[in-house]
Amino acid sequence: MPFSPRHRADTLSGLLFVALFAIAALRIAEWPGIRELRLSPLIVGIVLGMVYANTLRHRLPAAWVPGIQFSAKVLLRLAVALYGFRISFQELVAVGPPGLIASSVMLTTTFLLGAWLGMRLLRMDRDTTLLTAAGSSVCGAAAVLATESVLEAKPYKSAVAVGTVVLFGTLSMFLYPVLERSGVLGLPPEAYGVYVGATVHEVAHVVAAGAAVVGAAEAAVIVKMTRVMLLVPLLLILGAMVARGRAKLRIPWFAVAFLGVAGFNSLGLLPPSWLAAIQHFDTFLLTMAMTALGMETGMEKLRAAGAKPLALAALLYLWLVGVGYLLVRLLF
Repeated sequence: MPFSPRHRADTLSGLLFVALFAIAALRIAEWPGIRELRLSPLIVGIVLGMVYANTLRHRLPAAWVPGIQFSAKVLLRLAVALYGFRISFQELVAVGPPGLIASSVMLTTTFLLGAWLGMRLLRMDRDTTLLTAAGSSVCGAAAVLATESVLEAKPYKSAVAVGTVVLFGTLSMFLYPVLERSGVLGLPPEAYGVYVGATVHEVAHVVAAGAAVVGAAEAAVIVKMTRVMLLVPLLLILGAMVARGRAKLRIPWFAVAFLGVAGFNSLGLLPPSWLAAIQHFDTFLLTMAMTALGMETGMEKLRAAGAKPLALAALLYLWLVGVGYLLVRLLF
């Protein structure tokens, strides 16, 4: 056991090791160049972890590995549950029917299309397919991490999926404002915000793309958080699918806890300063989990994954950009 009296000190050493990398990731994410690219500490953390995994990992004491694994699994689940402090049910109501419809339709169709394309057309393995589909359809890196926990997938498969999120999320941050300002989209600010929130990958990228058009940022973020909320039923369904053939259904408790935390947050009982502190702590936990994931990802595993995940993510990106635009046009 990682925290048995015999192994407790080594496990804590592994946790501290990951925490130090996470602190570095948080600092680096604040550098002007990194901040302008809207690369979250989660993304910086996985990059740092992967650099370490492919350079100095062989020098890590083997007894510290359980601390890294604890960060990638248990801390991850806790962080997903605490993510509920970023959402309130009032925000979901405020976005109105168009935002809810756009979020629900794009999430469902993108995930199902991704599952079909990946496993049937591209002949990819189940876990890499579903992780890539989750990253594209829900909320980027955080969705990949949460889905990985349900599927119990290999860390390197999550790293591959996160890589596609970074690529196409960053592209969206520049592409969407250009299309709107050039008159190609021709959407009013609220509709543009719904379009961004329903189709762009990472929350940070949604903020950047939404803020580029006056009056669109609030709608973009709220619609995006609606997609985050829909992660819960997706995880519950995946949990049931994974459990088929097993004697006992495994319900992802962290997904249920996420919903409960969001409900508690909707009551408005905590002062803003407390909420800010919890959200910062949650970002730190998510960064630790992502860093630990990177530490388990060697380049040989990424090479083995090949170009298929990137092809899948590209096809899903075209779906998000094209079909998402048509849907928003219909709603507005």
